[in-house]
Amino acid sequence: MNPKRFRRRRIEESIFKILMYLSFILGVSSLGFILFTVISKGLPALNWAMLTQTPKGGYYLGKEGGILNAIIGSLYLTGGGTLLAILVSLPLALFLEIYARRSRLANLVRLSLDVLWGIPSIVYGAFGFIIMLALNMRSSLLGGIIVLALLELPIMVRAMDEVIRLIPPDLEAASLALGATRLETAIHVVARQVLPGIITAILLAFGRGIGDAASVLFTAGYTDRIPTSLLRPAASLPLAVFFQLNTPYPEVQRRAYAAALILTIIVLVISLGSRWLSGRLSKYVVK
Repeated sequence: MNPKRFRRRRIEESIFKILMYLSFILGVSSLGFILFTVISKGLPALNWAMLTQTPKGGYYLGKEGGILNAIIGSLYLTGGGTLLAILVSLPLALFLEIYARRSRLANLVRLSLDVLWGIPSIVYGAFGFIIMLALNMRSSLLGGIIVLALLELPIMVRAMDEVIRLIPPDLEAASLALGATRLETAIHVVARQVLPGIITAILLAFGRGIGDAASVLFTAGYTDRIPTSLLRPAASLPLAVFFQLNTPYPEVQRRAYAAALILTIIVLVISLGSRWLSGRLSKYVVK
C-alpha cells in the first residue's frame, strides 16, 4: 500500500475515533448533569405524602398534598395510548414487510410515518383539540389516550419495521415451503422472532408518550383528582412539573423537581424491566 495513503487512513481513523469519544463523553455528561440536577433538587422534596396523596387545598401555595393524581393519570394516559398503538402498529408493521415489502404502497406508508414521526407533539394536540371540538367533547382521559396513540404510532411502526427487516429471508421461505400461509408465517414465525425488538419499539414509544406535555395539555386537560371515567380530565407528570415550576413559591418548585424525579424513575424501571424481558425472550430467536 502507498505509504501516503496509509498515513492518510491512519489520520482519518484517529480523527473519527476522537469524534466518537467526544460524542460518548458529551452524551454521558449530559445525562449525568440532568440526573444530578433532578436528584439533587428533587430528592429532598420527595416524601411519602407526594406519592400517596392528591393535591389538597393550598397545595400550589406550598401546603400539604401530593401528586398521586399525576402519577396515576400518566400511567393511564400512556398505558392506554401505548396499548392502542400496539393494536395498530404490529399488524401494520407485519403487513409492510410480509405482504407489501418493497412496493410503492409500502414506501409511501414508510415515508408518511417518517413525516409523522417528525411532527411536533403540539401539532398532535392541536389536531386532537379540533377533532374534540367538532365532536363536542371536553378534555378527557379518552382524548389524551387517542392523541398519545397517534403520537406513538409512527415511532412504534417504524421501529418494528426495521427489526422485521433483519429476519433472514430463508426463515420465511422455509415456513412457506412447509405449507404455512403468509398470515401464519407472520404471526407464528416472524412475530415470535422479533419479540425483543417489538419490546424495544414499545419502550421507545412509551418513553415518548409519558414524557410529552403539549399533546395532553389540549386533550386530557388537568385535574387534581384521579380520573374515574374515560370522559373525565386526567393529570400527567409532565404537566405537573410545568405548572409547579411556574409558581413563585420555592417549596412548590422543589416539588416540581421531585415530580421530574418520579417520572425519571418510572422510565428507568420500565427500561430495566424491558431489557430483562427482552433477554428472556431472546432464547426463542434463531441465531
